[in-house]
Amino acid sequence: MDASPSPLLTRITRTIAAFPPQRMRMLLLAVAVLVTLVVSAVFDSGLHSFEEQTAALSWRLKPAQQPEDRISIISIDERSIEQLGPFPWPRETMARLAEALNSAGVQLQVYDILFSEAREGDDAFIAALQDTKAVVAQTPTLLPDQTTRTGLLTHPLSGVACQAPANIGSGHLGAHPDFASIPKGNITALVANDGAVREVPAYICIDGQPYPHLALSSLLMLTGAESWSVNVEPGKSLLAPEQILRIDSYPGLEVPLDASGNLRVSFRNSPDVYRFFPAVDVINGTIPRELLENTAVIVGLTAFGLDDIVPTPFSGAASGVELHARVLGSLLDGTAPYTPKGASLYRALLCLVFAGLLLWVATAKERMSGYALAASALLAPGFAWLMHALLLEGYSVWMGWLFPALYAITAAVTLILYEYARVRLERSRVLNNLSSYLPGDMAHEIAYTLPNSSIAARRQDVTLLSADLRNFSAYGEARPPEEAAALLHYFFVRTTDIIEKHGGTVHEFKGDSLLAVWNASDDAAAASALAAALDRQHTIQDVLPQHPPAGLEPLALGIGIEQGPVLIG
Repeated sequence: MDASPSPLLTRITRTIAAFPPQRMRMLLLAVAVLVTLVVSAVFDSGLHSFEEQTAALSWRLKPAQQPEDRISIISIDERSIEQLGPFPWPRETMARLAEALNSAGVQLQVYDILFSEAREGDDAFIAALQDTKAVVAQTPTLLPDQTTRTGLLTHPLSGVACQAPANIGSGHLGAHPDFASIPKGNITALVANDGAVREVPAYICIDGQPYPHLALSSLLMLTGAESWSVNVEPGKSLLAPEQILRIDSYPGLEVPLDASGNLRVSFRNSPDVYRFFPAVDVINGTIPRELLENTAVIVGLTAFGLDDIVPTPFSGAASGVELHARVLGSLLDGTAPYTPKGASLYRALLCLVFAGLLLWVATAKERMSGYALAASALLAPGFAWLMHALLLEGYSVWMGWLFPALYAITAAVTLILYEYARVRLERSRVLNNLSSYLPGDMAHEIAYTLPNSSIAARRQDVTLLSADLRNFSAYGEARPPEEAAALLHYFFVRTTDIIEKHGGTVHEFKGDSLLAVWNASDDAAAASALAAALDRQHTIQDVLPQHPPAGLEPLALGIGIEQGPVLIG
């Protein structure tokens, strides 16, 4: 096995070795921030969708099960269509539905349906709506290529400035002018790249007029406000939302909005908490009055094939009317989730905590450091998600978790690679140093084998050559140390070259002698050892001092060769 590193790895490790380990670790932690920022920017769309899906996992794992008794859903389902005919129904049928809801004591009727055309029976339907609190749909459009303007938009908010970054519409599908007296709310959806609806615009501006969302219009109707006067102010603390919408007729209620005036949909409740009543049963009067009395009802399409479905964390095909019920319920409870102004600072602080933890882990013992860094790469993302889930569950705060998780993984992997390179460099240095004094295979075995208390030795027949400089001790005492060291260095280096040329290996250096080994005790090994001895004898004579100082014996080379069994290890 070749223990020498590749040229590229050698250059990298030498560069790494130029920095003190702790300083290098801190530099790599800073580099990990840049890498995470680049990855987040390049894969922004996909990562955002992934974060949205996984961040809502806590809602799916532990949804609220408290029945929603304040809001009922009147579903235009398959059975209703089968008995009452294809949708859209005649306005006489819609009037019968509105009158049945009035008779049941419903507090508010909300129609997630657009009535853009005049039809026979409108008078009866509009009269039924005017006898109660009611809201119908209108649809401002946000896409630049959708500039068609149909119908009439009515009931804008007052007190809201229509300026960037608010949602500015390009067109609209409004209700027929005959419905001008009926309050309205927009049902425009903000569809994400994966088809999900996670936010709704609290209001959309058309021609300088802000038209509220259907759920916000419903809330305004429930407050009994004569004028829809609101004010929108920026959040004042790091834990506050980007904007706060306050309703003049409902003091104390704060609706959290993002910088564009969007409201996040809460999926805290299980779908099972919402009560769905078929429209045909309401018209036929088979729904007990106490189930509908004093509730707000939302009338909408739930039948398969009517294209009013959205994916949610609970289902890939939930009805849009359920979405409106969720938004209205969170507004009534004051639990609409939001991302605070200080979310970026929170994520930065979490990254800083992870960096400190990884730095501490990296300075642990070598083996512990490797395992702990790998464990940190797995545990830190889980901790980031758990913190997000706890804040969302306890405070309706949507902090996000993916950026700190990506940073923790990137930083941990970077440190693991650095520690691997550093340890490899250190072991390479150890091996090179050992190879200067020991045979290559022995140096490799010492450098890459863990120490243990057992005896690792074996019997083997070998040929040994022992060579030493006779009278060197006396010579070294009488001569300058630099001269003695230079002579000894030459003796060891030249002898090693000769022995290796003849197939042997130097086993050890000791004082002014060395021991060489041939791993056999046959005639060929003996001949090789003898050839090395003669070669060494001939070359050393020209180097050794020929005229020693007075009183000293001349230096000479002594060589002995032996064959037989030995214990190697």
